[in-house]
Amino acid sequence: MKCVVSVLGKDRTGIVAAVATVLTECNANIDDISQTILGEGEIFSMTMLVTLAPEACGFNEVQDKLTKVGEDLGIQVIIQREDVFQMMYKV
Repeated sequence: MKCVVSVLGKDRTGIVAAVATVLTECNANIDDISQTILGEGEIFSMTMLVTLAPEACGFNEVQDKLTKVGEDLGIQVIIQREDVFQMMYKV
């Protein structure tokens, strides 16, 4: 299952590592990643395309774990199924 993971928040050390660790623990693969620091180095933004292995971790479980990491780091982490993401942005 392809998913889009979006991360946004105040820049700090360990964001990429924390998100990647959750995905690794869930046997997910990071297919593509883009990240940037916006403004004066204050805002961290990252988008990942990942492939989930539903037999290892279901979508809701991965979502819960990513939400927890976001809360721990004080950032926003959102995961969406790629098909839902694509439909949201079709005109």
